Amino acid sequence: MVWDGPVYVITLSIVSELLALLTVGLVAVWGEVVPRWVPGLGGRRIPVLAAVVPAAIGATICTVLWPYAFLMLVLGRKLNGDLGVMQFSDWQAVAFWGTYLPLVLWGPLVWICTVHYWRRRTSARRSTPAPADPAGAESLVRPGHDLHDH
Repeated sequence: MVWDGPVYVITLSIVSELLALLTVGLVAVWGEVVPRWVPGLGGRRIPVLAAVVPAAIGATICTVLWPYAFLMLVLGRKLNGDLGVMQFSDWQAVAFWGTYLPLVLWGPLVWICTVHYWRRRTSARRSTPAPADPAGAESLVRPGHDLHDH
């Protein structure tokens, strides 16, 4: 079976880390503008919905999944409802709960970041005053450069 043993653990670890890294994009500059080193896309603004929709889906999944998983664990069940879970010694139980229980907060925290990202990106467009001259502020920018390049 492909999704058993080390292959499953390694795949789950890689996917989890990549998704966590994408969450950082909600608060980092590269979540608004593609880094210059990316061929063909470098310097382009990321559409707001391209970040908000996946983040909202992920936040919703985490908000439902992690509390459910821990409830099942407390009830001595697997995710599918069957009886039987891992057995822990005292120190293993403390380590497990101490490291994995914060996952219950992951979904709500991603929701907070997602809403803040949405508000920051959409309010910036609404609050930008219209330029005084007909050519606008764009005339001050050299061709091929974005207003937000720093």
